[in-house]
Amino acid sequence: MDRSDTPRAERRRLTHVDRSGRPRMVDVSAKPVTARRAVAEAEVVVSPETLSLVIDGHATKGDVLTVAELAGVMGGKRTGELIPLCHPIPLTDLLVSIVPDRAGSLLKIRAEAACTGPTGVEMEAMTAASIAALTVYDMVKGVERGVEIRGVRLVSKTGGKSGEWHRQAGTSAAAGAGAGGQGPDRGRKPGDRMAGRIGKKRGPG
Repeated sequence: MDRSDTPRAERRRLTHVDRSGRPRMVDVSAKPVTARRAVAEAEVVVSPETLSLVIDGHATKGDVLTVAELAGVMGGKRTGELIPLCHPIPLTDLLVSIVPDRAGSLLKIRAEAACTGPTGVEMEAMTAASIAALTVYDMVKGVERGVEIRGVRLVSKTGGKSGEWHRQAGTSAAAGAGAGGQGPDRGRKPGDRMAGRIGKKRGPG
């Protein structure tokens, strides 16, 4: 049947809802086991004074960056328990990093998740970024209640039947595949760790 003859309801149906409208966990038993990786980001906007406390390690609750990064990893590992219809996934790697940005008066959170399995790790990466952001808020709310969490988003995913996906330039800091082939890792240095792999130096030429 030609796609144009297929009813719209049949072409675009939520996978987590069955035909009668009941929520369901998707059966992934027939999907191929492949290496999968996902990157997510979030931002936490704080005042310059609060940012200085975080950078200098003078927050009353302790080392904000380290605690938030660890919380992100812990949260990502429990995604299957937090999101009702997510599959429990045996992660092979999960990395959360938080970088202060004085110019923007914010903390940039990046979460990378990897696994080898029949379903992707987008939710694990996004959960890790979200939990890290919430932990930052909890750590600094004693000095600033107006902290803003924004920009929680998937940056890229690889693996599986759908292959690679990259957020297009202009919608986030990550450039899409159509923008000169630059992906979200374009700013990394040789040897930097990434979830599921290690960045390698290129040879001459």
